[in-house]
Amino acid sequence: MSNNVLKGHLIALFTVFIWGTTFTVTKILLRLFLPYQILFIRFFIAFIFLTIVDHKRLKYVSAKDELLFIFAAATGVVLYFLFENTALVYTTAANVGILIAVSPFITALLSHIFVGEKLKKSFFAGFIIAITGIAVITFNGKFVLELNPAGDTLALLAAVVWAAYSTSLKKLSLKGYPSLGATKHIFMYALIIMIPILVIKGGIPLSPIAEKNVALSFVFLGIIASGICYVTWSGAIKILGPIKTSSYIYLSPVITTVFSFIVLHERITFLEICGIVLIIIGLALSDGNLLLLIKKTNAR
Repeated sequence: MSNNVLKGHLIALFTVFIWGTTFTVTKILLRLFLPYQILFIRFFIAFIFLTIVDHKRLKYVSAKDELLFIFAAATGVVLYFLFENTALVYTTAANVGILIAVSPFITALLSHIFVGEKLKKSFFAGFIIAITGIAVITFNGKFVLELNPAGDTLALLAAVVWAAYSTSLKKLSLKGYPSLGATKHIFMYALIIMIPILVIKGGIPLSPIAEKNVALSFVFLGIIASGICYVTWSGAIKILGPIKTSSYIYLSPVITTVFSFIVLHERITFLEICGIVLIIIGLALSDGNLLLLIKKTNAR
């Protein structure tokens, strides 16, 4: 494994780790703001941050590529969060977690069709093992089959649009657009798409933002979870491709479980440990290079 590929894996791991901790922060903000308000503030801060870091505009963007940027903004920012947050209203968090985890599989199919990425049998084996591990952690011995057509469909749509976003990022990277500049361009279009929603819904309450905890929460979501992590996700896709990068989404429930154990001192059950092991095995199988790295590490 080359240093560049190893860098891609570390970047993807860092990104998913940060995203795995955002649920608690967003949950706190939902007490004061509606989902679309949080979404706009979060990505407005991210856009300002990226503009400060890189004030240059993308050069020579064709009309066809502009449409691709708009598509990425609509899928990876607006529709993804809209579908995910609305799904939580109509169905259980367990259902949403399982269905969102299907995203790497959908990404693989879209990447194969539109980008020409090759699919290996090990990827499908890894998907089955990882999704089993996610189910074990999610239900934790308390499995109750509860189907909610509206919410479950929205959760599945969230997985689909995220897969479409990751695939579009690969197409943009193949055209030579830098990760930072491309991400900033995507955020610009996302904000433009969201403005009519704000106008129709009545805007954003500004007074709660002045509170210290609220402001710090938005800084974390805007600068780190969005401004930095969307760039690193784009960079990982450029190095590893959308299929291998998206496989790291399997780790989200692992991160949430471990984070809750460390910070909230919640007990980790035997079933959760089994689920974590299954997810790691599934992730390793999904990426032959990662499996090779693990073998070399054990051999030392």
